Amino acid sequence: MNEESTRNILVIINDAPYGDERPFNALRLALNLMKRTGVQVRVFLMADGVFCGRKGQKTPDGYYNIERMLHAVIRRGAVAT
Repeated sequence: MNEESTRNILVIINDAPYGDERPFNALRLALNLMKRTGVQVRVFLMADGVFCGRKGQKTPDGYYNIERMLHAVIRRGAVAT
């Protein structure tokens, strides 16, 4: 990859924020990819994944707060819903 090229990566989240680890792992991947130079990450929320962006979530015991993780992604990149 040369200095002028940019890698565009789309992460699709279509699972509810809690109940399994897929949304957590997708956001963790997006946050780590955003740290790289020459990488542009977008997150697309669809189906039950739109609930990841719901304000004021009650985080179940033992889970990370998906709302906060999504806000970190938004601050660093772009989110499409």
